[in-house]
Amino acid sequence: MAVVKPFRGLRPPQSIASDLACLPYDVMNTEEALRMAHGKECSLLHITRSEIDLPAETDIHSEEVYNKSVSNFALWRKKGWLVQDEEPHFYIYAQTMTGRTQFGIVGCASVDDYLDGVVKKHELTRPDKEQDRMIHVRVNNANIEPVFFAYPAVKHIDRIVGSITKKEAPEYDFISEDGFGHTFWVVKDGDTNNLIEKLFAEKVPYTYVADGHHRTAAAALVGKEKRENYPAHTGREEYNYFMAVHFPDNQLRIIDYNRTVRDLNGLSEDEFLAKLENGFVIREKGALIYKPRKLHNFSMYLDGKWYSLTARPETYDDRDPIGGLDVTILANQVLIPVLDIQDLRRSKRIDFVGGIRGLGELEKRVDSGEMKVAFALYPVSMKQLITIADSGNIMPPKTTWFEPKLRSGLVIHLLG
Repeated sequence: MAVVKPFRGLRPPQSIASDLACLPYDVMNTEEALRMAHGKECSLLHITRSEIDLPAETDIHSEEVYNKSVSNFALWRKKGWLVQDEEPHFYIYAQTMTGRTQFGIVGCASVDDYLDGVVKKHELTRPDKEQDRMIHVRVNNANIEPVFFAYPAVKHIDRIVGSITKKEAPEYDFISEDGFGHTFWVVKDGDTNNLIEKLFAEKVPYTYVADGHHRTAAAALVGKEKRENYPAHTGREEYNYFMAVHFPDNQLRIIDYNRTVRDLNGLSEDEFLAKLENGFVIREKGALIYKPRKLHNFSMYLDGKWYSLTARPETYDDRDPIGGLDVTILANQVLIPVLDIQDLRRSKRIDFVGGIRGLGELEKRVDSGEMKVAFALYPVSMKQLITIADSGNIMPPKTTWFEPKLRSGLVIHLLG
């Protein structure tokens, strides 16, 4: 069963929480981070993307950048922009997007659970990205940013969360620049904290990494590293745990994750369409944006026109958790055999566009000449994600996109 425990969070005062909180480090580049931090002296980006405080030519993986992160983290605490709670707490973090609100419990997951497979994952991680975040965790001795977990919904936990969020005033409540709402409560009652911990231990067999696989791996591996290097290790030290926001699976929604391709592999538009007929029933939809209606239906934008592509039944097997995914169908029927994109992770000919940008972004990239063709996919379901994680399989790259993204900085977990 899952270990999820309260902790003494390091948090900003109410007056600066909305300015200090920021998007995760990995959804932006340095230039975007600079723009996001502009006019926000206390932004956590000075710690998570500390290269913004260094000369433009600085290597973002250099020792100088990590050192700057450490010095800024210490400065933020000295200035009182981050203050540690005196007692361990769980925290409730609600996110609102387009009228939908999802309620997560911020608590510490167990390093052992990650190593033993109680925390389940559905994506591969890249060693270079793991190492970058491991260094960041190691030098700051903290989980600066949370990871995004799902768990099988438990009605008793839902009732506790509902009671707190309806009766108690939130610690933070603001709307970020993207229009999403962020509301945050501290679970102050000791008995309630104990009950939440007990319910996870008794009712939640597994948790699932929804978003933040590299941050999760880095946090767990640093914890493992610390215990191996500490002769007096007992298993109760804070480094045996890492911070995650745990959302019930029935509140989460995955949005589409789409593809654009730079060329047609030497084919004309007519030749390309003819080859697609082997795997799809094709219907031309004209100039108006066409959005996929259900699983195994795709939309394609090519030469100023939208098309509906419906996969032929013989091209997939819904009994196969990986083979039945639309990303697999598209790869097996189009990207690999027709467009000759053999390595989706490394090819420079393909790019991935989160559905939060809308299908107009696909049109824009093709019409500009940057890309030749775009494909929109129907979103993966939470049921598919959990089935794949439970079966020990790994999803193809760039399959899931979760929104809203967690804001970093509302609470931090110290490892020592």
